[in-house]
Amino acid sequence: MEVRSSPIEVRPRRLCRFDELTPGAAHGFDPDGTGEDTVFVLRRGDAVRAYRNRCPHQNARLEYRKDRFLSADGQHVVCYAHGAHFDPDTGACTLGACLGQSLQPVPCRVEHGWVWTVAAARPYAVGRGG
Repeated sequence: MEVRSSPIEVRPRRLCRFDELTPGAAHGFDPDGTGEDTVFVLRRGDAVRAYRNRCPHQNARLEYRKDRFLSADGQHVVCYAHGAHFDPDTGACTLGACLGQSLQPVPCRVEHGWVWTVAAARPYAVGRGG
């Protein structure tokens, strides 16, 4: 008996114009239409980084209100549920209950002035590594 699997269609999703992202800030997006920001994007100079909006500790959303992903000084991504800190360039946990773990990166690119992503925002399994 032959088993066939159908490929998952992955289409790019346009998030916003690059110039709409504030340098040194983070912004949440709902690329899959789930009703919540499942991905956030950081603008670091002329580059962008995107991560899933979930802490690896207990699958908690990171922000405490819309677009509040960063520490007051803008130097760290913060999980406001547990106080964990993450390096914005690598996603690695630098302080808190999930040391040794990282935020899940989401592939993104800037093309013709727009920020695009191609990944669905699948969350961590609850309790992973924590």
